Amino acid sequence: MKINWTKENTLGLLIGLLSPLLFLPVVLFVMAQSSGSSFQYFWMQFVYFTEFRSKYISLALISNLIWFYLFLNREKYEYSKGIILGLLCYAPYMIYINVIM
Repeated sequence: MKINWTKENTLGLLIGLLSPLLFLPVVLFVMAQSSGSSFQYFWMQFVYFTEFRSKYISLALISNLIWFYLFLNREKYEYSKGIILGLLCYAPYMIYINVIM
């Protein structure tokens, strides 16, 4: 079985891996504003408590849906495949946090 890996797949993978990391502070800021707490409080929860880290990363992964939908509507399926792969790269970490720890 031959795998056709293109530069579009690689770019989609990079978008899928980096987008949640860049979107995470936005998620924490919105949560801080909506609850009336400080951003630092939510950031410390993210850094020091694994049960909160898992939940916040899950919320940040929603940003990949935006990219996926954007590329899917423009029929750029190779980018979409890379984004899905980037999303799946977070799965082992999430399983490790929720099940093993």
